[in-house]
Amino acid sequence: MNELIELASGIGDEGLRSLVLEFLGVPDVGVEGERLPFDVCPGGAYVHHAYEGGLLQHTVAVVRLCGTLCDLVEDVYGGEVDRDTVLAGALLHDVMKCYAYSRNGVYGFRTSPMGERLDHLSLLVAEMYRRSFPLDVIHVVASHHGDKSPIKPKTLEALLVSIADFADSELSRQMLRAAEWLVRDSTGSRRMMRSSEEALELLRVKALEGWNGVERLASGKYK
Repeated sequence: MNELIELASGIGDEGLRSLVLEFLGVPDVGVEGERLPFDVCPGGAYVHHAYEGGLLQHTVAVVRLCGTLCDLVEDVYGGEVDRDTVLAGALLHDVMKCYAYSRNGVYGFRTSPMGERLDHLSLLVAEMYRRSFPLDVIHVVASHHGDKSPIKPKTLEALLVSIADFADSELSRQMLRAAEWLVRDSTGSRRMMRSSEEALELLRVKALEGWNGVERLASGKYK
């Protein structure tokens, strides 16, 4: 979380920086519904970053990817990017997922009653408008979620955040599904990963030791 605050401090415009830092610190909205802490909330209930702390991990990754994409646009393609808008949008793009999920048992998460009725984008756009965020930043978050967004990216800044969000989500999704398949093939039972580190450990063992390594690891941890 400290890294996220440090990244937000890189927003050059003082007014926008204050809005973002305040939102990250106090993401409460004037509606009923429980809110998971930002550093506890998953990135999703199943598809990607579906474990405790997944939302924070995903957000940091998207912000870093956006920085790289901004560098490419400027240094390779000779374009200009409003980095403040990109950074603000990347930092806040999923912040309302804190309302969308609730705990399901010790490790798992499920869609919350709030999340069943209002998606995180609708909540976020409404709250950002209420807090007087610039329209271009609101557009970034409204258009970041691919085909599930209410509008497609219409600015370069929105496009970069959308690409970064998809790239990191897909990276997580494929790592998690691959690791879960290894466990299922070795133990005969389905089990979701508890962290990206756990998934990557399984993939590393499979690459170095083959199925013997997977079966050794799975028999000790997942049976």
